[in-house]
Amino acid sequence: MKNDDCIFCKIANGESPCYKIFENDYVLAFLDISKDCFGHTLVVPKKHFENMLDCNDKYLAECAKAVKKISNHYVNDCGFDGVNVLNASGKCAEQTVMHLHFHIIPRKNNDNMHTFPKFDGTNVDFEKQLEMLKM
Repeated sequence: MKNDDCIFCKIANGESPCYKIFENDYVLAFLDISKDCFGHTLVVPKKHFENMLDCNDKYLAECAKAVKKISNHYVNDCGFDGVNVLNASGKCAEQTVMHLHFHIIPRKNNDNMHTFPKFDGTNVDFEKQLEMLKM
């Protein structure tokens, strides 16, 4: 299933070009065209899901396995020291392309990139948070 207006569906279906890093029956990984940092990779399911909240378990698991495989390759074979793995699910979470995707940012020690968000903190005590969030 694809969304005709979705750029990631077009890439996954071979209708738009990409710099392919990895592919299997469920997942495609390719370089992000932003060129914001070396090796910035996007991992997308080949079936259209808006984000991880509506993705079925099989495709989500396949995405996670691909993220792990690619991340290990970057560290073990490409000389990186670690990776950041990022996902935004929903417009309020700053998702800009409404097709599930995970960002892999290859990292080197002392690369001076600051990719992890810095938060302002909360004054709500843990008991109140727990009361609202506990499953």
